[in-house]
Amino acid sequence: MARKTVLFRILRYKPGHIDPPVYQDFKVHLTPAMSVLDALESIRLTQDAGLMYRHCCHHASCGTCACIIDGVPALACTTRIEAPAGGIITLEPLAQHRCVGDLAVDTNDFFEDFDPRWTSLRKGEQGPASRRPEGVNQLTRLENCIECGCCVSACPVIPEKDPFLGPAVLAAVNNERRNRPRDAATLLALAARSDGTRRCKRHIACSRVCPSKVYPARQIADLQRAIEDPSAKQ
Repeated sequence: MARKTVLFRILRYKPGHIDPPVYQDFKVHLTPAMSVLDALESIRLTQDAGLMYRHCCHHASCGTCACIIDGVPALACTTRIEAPAGGIITLEPLAQHRCVGDLAVDTNDFFEDFDPRWTSLRKGEQGPASRRPEGVNQLTRLENCIECGCCVSACPVIPEKDPFLGPAVLAAVNNERRNRPRDAATLLALAARSDGTRRCKRHIACSRVCPSKVYPARQIADLQRAIEDPSAKQ
């Protein structure tokens, strides 16, 4: 019995070599529960060793494998391959990021507006005391955001002329405001800038593509309410 195959149409780009960008097709034999990242690994190992993409954890913790899959920003490692319409899956690098080669993008711009003093740690949910190690009264956990850039890629406001901090930064501002109440006024002032929450047009595209349920649009709405009424309970 012949194995099912899927055609991957990948936007290729390498400065000075594949320039301008051009789509290239690769046939991949499907295996059970195969992910897009599995397919990329197969292509690199058996068809084109020069294919560029980022990956690390393979389980949606690092965010490095994000790319545009059939028009939607998503993590390649957790996107399972299903029979696509027309038998083709199209892969492109994230939008709003400078492409350095094929599906690999430069993330420096993504982190430009993040303050290095912000922390990715916060108080963890307590849960039953019986499940905490002896002598531990408070758990600490990482924020949900894995800094994959999907929300920035999906945001239709960022490409516009006027500057916009973007959904990832504003979501981080809101989380930081909750973690550091004494700095709340400073953080709200940042969010209230001309390139802050007022630039958001509530497309909610950022929340739709977020793989870790940060829901940036909700975070931006929380910030806006706090800006309008700083005394309101958040």
